Amino acid sequence: MVFGIFLMFIMDGLGFLHSQVKRESVYTRGDNCTRKNHMILILVAVKEELSEKDLPDMQIHYTGVGKINAAIKTSKIIRDNSPSLIINYGTAGSLNKELRGLVEAKRFFQRDMDATPLGFKIGQTPFDDIGEINFGSGGYSCGTGDSFVTQTPKLKTDLVDMEAYAIAKICYIEDIKFKCFKYISDNADADANDDWIDNVSLGKKLFVSQMRNLVGN
Repeated sequence: MVFGIFLMFIMDGLGFLHSQVKRESVYTRGDNCTRKNHMILILVAVKEELSEKDLPDMQIHYTGVGKINAAIKTSKIIRDNSPSLIINYGTAGSLNKELRGLVEAKRFFQRDMDATPLGFKIGQTPFDDIGEINFGSGGYSCGTGDSFVTQTPKLKTDLVDMEAYAIAKICYIEDIKFKCFKYISDNADADANDDWIDNVSLGKKLFVSQMRNLVGN
């Protein structure tokens, strides 16, 4: 009986300490938000697309390839930095044959989410209220998926990539401003791999110029 009362006392004490630590961590996070506002971060999949040397005065983070890697990295940098604006840059394939050069995407879809046998639309995650993500009017649509596109996917968009939707969705949920610039490196066809290698360096130059104009440097 005495041991049981003593154990309850210890558990109550641990619960109190846990609540205090939790309150402190929340307070610290909020303090960081205040100190680090107006921070702009650039997210790129791999260094081949953009290196720190290309924009030495800006923070560049690398997500790795694919939606899962992009989601993990985006969540981490938001937690660690509390940015006010995240910019995603990378190369993309074009399903719109009229597109060339550097373009801005504002509408984002998950092109490889296919639960149509269950009655859901292509691109719609079952039982998830967030489908298409829209960051403003105008701009082009981007379909994100974990495959390098060499033929037209079921969900047709202007562009196809492998990270943007994941980054956009987290920014949407966290209420963080988001911009996405993609350089059209290929036409998402059988020659896509060769075209990407040839064009990746051209995209860097255009994006660096775009960032200089954006931040006024």
